[in-house]
This record gives sequence, C-alpha cells and structure tokens, in this order.
Amino acid sequence: MKNAIINWIKGFYGKNVNFDSVSFNSDSWMWTLGLLLCLILASTLVWFISRFILIKIMSVVADRTDAKWDDHLVDNKVFKGLALMVPLAFMDYFLSIVFFNSPNIEIYSGKIVMILILIASIIIVNRFFNAIKDILGDIKSFQDKPINSYTQILKIIFSGILIIGILSVFTNKSPVFFLTSLGAISAVLLLIFRDTILGFVGSIQLASYDMIRTGDWVTMEKYGADGDVQEINLTTVKVRNFDRTITTIPTYAFISDSFKNWRGMQESDGRRIKRSIKIQIDSVHFASDDLIEKLSKIPALESFIKKRQTEIEEFNQGKGLEGDLSIYGRRQTNIGLFRQYISYYLENSSNINQDMTLMVRQLEPTELGVPLEIYCFTKDKEWGIYEEVVADIFDHILAIIREFELRNFERPTGHDFKN
Repeated sequence: MKNAIINWIKGFYGKNVNFDSVSFNSDSWMWTLGLLLCLILASTLVWFISRFILIKIMSVVADRTDAKWDDHLVDNKVFKGLALMVPLAFMDYFLSIVFFNSPNIEIYSGKIVMILILIASIIIVNRFFNAIKDILGDIKSFQDKPINSYTQILKIIFSGILIIGILSVFTNKSPVFFLTSLGAISAVLLLIFRDTILGFVGSIQLASYDMIRTGDWVTMEKYGADGDVQEINLTTVKVRNFDRTITTIPTYAFISDSFKNWRGMQESDGRRIKRSIKIQIDSVHFASDDLIEKLSKIPALESFIKKRQTEIEEFNQGKGLEGDLSIYGRRQTNIGLFRQYISYYLENSSNINQDMTLMVRQLEPTELGVPLEIYCFTKDKEWGIYEEVVADIFDHILAIIREFELRNFERPTGHDFKN
C-alpha cells in the first residue's frame, strides 16, 4: 500500500510536470509538507473517531450493563488512553510515505512517534491497573487484602519495561544493554528504591501471614496511631485515628516494629474488661458479727455467708480453735465478702459473657493499696457500649464498697491536708 501511494504521487507529478529526478527532488519538500499536513489532519480525524467509539459508545454500554467492571474501566479513563494509541499507530504507519524522499527525517520522526506510543502505553498500563484495583475492591473476598500494593508493584514493573523501551528507541541500543547496565548500578537503585523494596516485602509478608487487613483496628504507639486501617499501599499504610486524624506509617514498620491488631477481639465473642480498684490496706479486717449479719441480708451473699460460716465453724472446732484461740482460726474478711459479692454481681449481669473467663482476683499489695482486679468479657464489643458497661460496673462497685467497711485508696489532696 505504501509503495502504491508513493508511485501514485510520482505518477501524479509526472502527468502534470515533465518528470525527472532532479526537478522532482527540488519540489519534493512541497510534497513532504503537504503530505505531513494531510497526515496531521487525518490523524486528528482518526483521534476524534476513536475517542467517539471508545469513550462515548463504551460509556453508554457501561451504563446499560449490570456489570461493574466496565464502569471502572470508564471511570479510570482506560478507553481514553486507548484512543491515543489509534492516531499514533496510524501516524507511525504513514510516516514512511510522508518522508519517502527523506529517509533520515523518516527515521527520527519514526523514533519520536514510537516514543509517544510507549509513553501512551505507560499511561494505559497505569490506568488499567487502577481499574483492576477498583474491580477487585468490589469483590468481598478481596476487600481486606492489600490490592493497592500489588497493583502498584505491577505498575512499576511494566512502566520500567516500557521506560527501557523508550531509552532503547532513543539511543538506538538493544534493551538487553540497559538490563545488563542495571547490575552495575544496583547499589544506587537499592538506595533510591529502598522504601519501595522494603514496602513490597512488607506487603507480601502482611498478606501472607494475614497480619493486617483494610478495616482492622490497629494501635501503634510509636507512630501515635490508634484507629482503623484505611488503605494499604506499597510504601505506606494509612490509619484513620478515632480523633479523625490520619497517620501514615511505612508498610515495613508493621514487620519491624510491634503493633496491636484488635481484629481478634472483634471476631471473638466478647471484649475484655481488665481493670482494678485499689483498696486502702488499713480498711481490710475480719468481718465482725454485726457486719456478717448486715451483709447476710443481701440476697447475693445470704447463702454464701451461711455456707462459708458453717465450714469455718466446723474447721475451727476440729482444730480446737475456739474461745480465746478463735483469733488464730479461720474467719471471714470484709474484702473476701466484697470479692464474692462482685463475682455474684458479674455472674448475674446480662452484659457479661458468661461463657468466657470471669474472675475477681486480688493482686499483690503495693504502696497504693490492695488491687482488686475485675477480669471478664462484655457481650457487646462496640466501643461506646463497652465503655458504658464498664462504667456501670465500677459505678456500682465504688458506691457499695463502704457497705463492706472498706475504703478505696486515694492520694491525699490539698483539701485533705486542710482538714
């Protein structure tokens, strides 16, 4: 086809002008300029046609179909990038006709068009992988996976290959030359792309070991992060904190540093309460008969006190610890009764998961008093409801502690010294 067009030009010139190579060569610049203008106009027309077909028509098709993948291709302008390739390919084909009488200009113009084609290919590749990310993001099984990291590394790989192609066209050297040259500058590349390489390795490990997903609640004190994971990229992880700020953390930091992922709690049957109150040591004493009688009126302790008192009396009688020696025998304490009361209170709470660990334990005394720790799990794991349940439990405990002749430890304040 190219030769036929060139022969037609020469024939057209020969019919209107006495054809000879000298006169034709002297006028060839006019033919070249005219053909170049025609090629530019034709390429522009091809571009408009390709845009109409690939953008307008595909947009209508995407709107009328139920599938979402074609919508993502349109939204990420993949077809708009493909529309650039059509006029460039058209121009590349007909350049040899325009510059048939100027081989050197044809070579350089062909390189320019080829470089433009490769640049357009980079744009298309990046837009295509953006669309792939959105398409996979609509699939439920991929929503918690670091898709963005994988698409980014694929964009880097394909873009790198196309950039090598551009350099090969520009310098007229084989792509193998540039690939072998990468070995010589590997140290520099490792330094430049250190974060990218570490991020890629981190993304692979995070995905392989299922350490973190999009939507997980994570806490990383080193970076001041405490919130939900919004996005996992090749080099960074975005965390939206509960104060609505956003913390950006290097992806590899989740491999090299420690962090807390609350997903296990969210997937379990309850959220843990592990909190203690500190009791004044000098308020701990043996329960007097009056205190035992008063506490026996509490339904939660009535049966326990009678049963425990019977056990203690039988033990003391068996050991001969009666009368004046009863002080050396077993006796009930106000803190022991208080501990039993809290256990009963938690066991009968509708907000506490009774199928998980539940205990009220006494920790080692310190200069701040005797810690009495509540360890249990709430049924509802939502943060606001969880805090309400915890507050209700400790409101009750702090209010009723005086009924057991106990005092909560509190550091003296200026008001205490004044009194």
